[in-house]
Amino acid sequence: MMDLDPSVPLKIAVIGAGLVGSLNACMLGKRGFKVDVYEYRQDIRKSNLVKGRTINLALSHRGLKALEIVGLDNSVLCKHAIPMRGRMIHALDGCQKPILYDALEKQSIYSVERKYLNELLISAGDKYENVTFNFEHKFMRLDSTTNTLDFQNKRTGEIFRTTADLVIGADGAFSAVRREIMMKQPMFQFSQTYIEHGYLELCIPPTNDNKFAMLPNYLHIWPRSTFMMIALPNQDKTWTVSLFMPLSKFGELDSPERLSEFFEEYFPDALDLIGKDKLIKDYFATSSSHLVSIKCQPFHYKGKCVIVGDAAHAMVPFYGQGMNAGFEDCLILDQLFDQYSTNTDTILEEFSKRRCDDAAAICDLAMYNYIEMRDLVNKRSFLMRKKLDNILFKFFPSLWIPLYNSVTFSSMRYSHCINNKKWQDKALERAAQVLLVLFLPIVIGLFLMLLYSFYSVDD
Repeated sequence: MMDLDPSVPLKIAVIGAGLVGSLNACMLGKRGFKVDVYEYRQDIRKSNLVKGRTINLALSHRGLKALEIVGLDNSVLCKHAIPMRGRMIHALDGCQKPILYDALEKQSIYSVERKYLNELLISAGDKYENVTFNFEHKFMRLDSTTNTLDFQNKRTGEIFRTTADLVIGADGAFSAVRREIMMKQPMFQFSQTYIEHGYLELCIPPTNDNKFAMLPNYLHIWPRSTFMMIALPNQDKTWTVSLFMPLSKFGELDSPERLSEFFEEYFPDALDLIGKDKLIKDYFATSSSHLVSIKCQPFHYKGKCVIVGDAAHAMVPFYGQGMNAGFEDCLILDQLFDQYSTNTDTILEEFSKRRCDDAAAICDLAMYNYIEMRDLVNKRSFLMRKKLDNILFKFFPSLWIPLYNSVTFSSMRYSHCINNKKWQDKALERAAQVLLVLFLPIVIGLFLMLLYSFYSVDD
C-alpha cells in the first residue's frame, strides 16, 4: 500500500472494543482518521459486571504513558486508581511482611477495575465524531485482497459488509482476525501454551464499618509454594481475590467440607476475612478458568492488517503487564503514524520489527513471575538478592536497574529488560569469583595458622 491521499482520512476498522481496541480508537480518532469499532459483545456500559472472570488490573508506567496521549492518565489516577506500594506477604501463621516494589523512589502500581476503565475508554472514543462503535457485531471474514469485511449483526442475524484501508485486530487471545488472516499466511509463526494452573475469583468484603479489611495500598499475596492467592483493592472497599493453583487441585475441592478444610490449612487469615459461608457460595458459583500464553510473529499482514494486545501476545497475568503491554502497542503505533504519516506498509512492518521480540520477552517474564510470587518471595536467597539490587540501584541508579523496576517503572524494551538482568547476574557471578580468589588465600592462611597453633600447644 502506497502513501494514501493525506486529504482523505484513513478508514480504519478496529475489531474489538476491549481495553486495547478502545484506546486504539481514541488515538486514531484524535488523528482525524475515520474509525469504526466492531465488538462481538454488547456495550459494556449497559451490562452488569460479570463476577469470576476479571483479574483486576495493575496499571503501571507503560499503560499510563499511553493513556497520557489521549488525556486520560490523570482522570484514572485521581478518581479510580488505588496505589499499591508493594507486595504484602501473608505467612501461614498470619504474619504479614511488606516487600516494596521500589524501595528507592517509592513508585507504585495502581489497582484499577477493568469494567470502569473499559467504559471510560469507550466513552472517550465516542466523543470523536469520526469514531463509531458497533456493538453486537460478530466478525466473520476479511478478503485481504480488497480489505472487504463481513460482520453479522447478532440482534438481527443480518450480514453487514464494509471496507477499510487498515484492519486492526484487538479481539483477544482467541482472535478471529489472527485466525482468519495471519494463520493463513506462509511463514507466520504461532505458539499457544496452556499452563497446568488455573484461577478462580473470590471476594473479601468491607468491614462492618465500611472500611478495607486489610491495608489497602498493597497487593496482598499468600504464597504457598505450588499455588497462591492474591488480592487487589477496589474503590468500594472490597478486595478482588484470585486463587491460582493446579487445575487438578481445583478438582479435588469438590465439596464445602474439603474447601473449608483447605482454607483452614493454607489461608486461615483469609478465611476469616472472606467468611466461610461467602467463600463456599462464591467458590461454587463459578468454575476455575484456564491460563494461556500466546506468541506469534509477525504481527502484521502487508500494510492492510495488524494485531495488537492479547491477539498478538496473550500472557499469564503474573507480571501485571498484559494491559500495559497492550496499551504500549497502541502508543508505539501512534508514534509510527507520527513518523511515517499514512504509509501503512512501513508502519506495520516497523511495528512487527519493534514489538515481536519484546512481546515474547514479556510472555516469558510473566511465566517466571508466577514462580517468584508463589514460592521465591518466601526464600531468603530471593530477599537477599532484592536487597542487594536495591543497594546497587541506590548508588548506581543509571547503571543498575532491578528487573522489576525496568519492567514496571520504565519504558525499557521488554527484551532489553531480560538482557539487563542477564548482565547483572553475570556481573554478580564474576564479582563473587573475584572475592573468592581474593579471600581464599586469607582463609587458607588463617586455617593453617590455627592448625599450627593447635599442634604447637600439643608439643
